[in-house]
Formats: sequence, structure tokens, C-alpha cells
Amino acid sequence: MDKIPMTPAGLKALNDELKLLKSVERPAIIQAISEAREHGDLSENAEYHSAKEKQSFIEGRIKELEAMIALAQVIDPRTLSGPIKFGATVVLVDEDDVEKTFQIVGESEANIEKGLLNINSPLARALIGKDEGDSVEVRTPGGSKDYEIVSVSYV
Repeated sequence: MDKIPMTPAGLKALNDELKLLKSVERPAIIQAISEAREHGDLSENAEYHSAKEKQSFIEGRIKELEAMIALAQVIDPRTLSGPIKFGATVVLVDEDDVEKTFQIVGESEANIEKGLLNINSPLARALIGKDEGDSVEVRTPGGSKDYEIVSVSYV
């Protein structure tokens, strides 16, 4: 399988979530299932069925996190320079003179509200290889938008 690019912060977040699921959530749901079993007839026990469903979700998420961590290709942006690539922090100005700052990160750590832009997004793909001062036209499902690259840094 292909490696999954991510920043050190992204890997830490995945490891933290995995640790929480294994050390807190999993034992809590096992306890909840045990308590629900004590209530008798399992065929009509809503607490039991709810707990089993939550256990299934937790186990699935643990497997998903373990797979992502195993395939992680950690790229430290501080070791990079030059034109925009994975890990770059980019300051853009759109056609309405609104300034926006994004860091290009892996899919698992993307969060547009926090300025973490998925490397596979139309905007990130349009920015890759560009440099300060370049203009970029981004075609998205919502239409076309123009940006000017104000600065590129690797922090």
C-alpha cells in the first residue's frame, strides 16, 4: 500500500487518539457491556445492543488508526524549503482581498477551520509547485476562484 504523508503533529494526534481508545474507551465499553448483560434477556436489552454497537465502532477505529500509523510517512516541514509542497504554510489573498493562511497536510489531519488543508484538495493541488508572488486559479465544485500567494514558509 502507499505511504500516507503526515506531519509530526498529525502522527502525534493519531497516536494520542489510539492511546485514548485503547486505555479509556475500550475498557469503559467492556464494563458497560458487562453491566448490560447483568440485566437479563439480551434480545430486548437496548443498553446491551447500544454498547455492542459502540464497541464495534471503537474496534473499527482502532484498526483504522493502527493501519494509518503503520503506513505513515512523517515529513517534518522544518526540513523543507523552496516552492510549495507538502508541509508548507501558505498565506494567500483572494480576489476580495481576504487573507487566508493554510498549512498543506495529510488527509487524516486536515481541518479547514484550523487552516490545515488536505494535500488532495483542489486548492492544495493548485498550489503545489508554485512560489511567492504567483497567482493561482482554483477550480472547485463551487466555481473558479483566484488567489495570489503572499508568502510560503516551512515551520
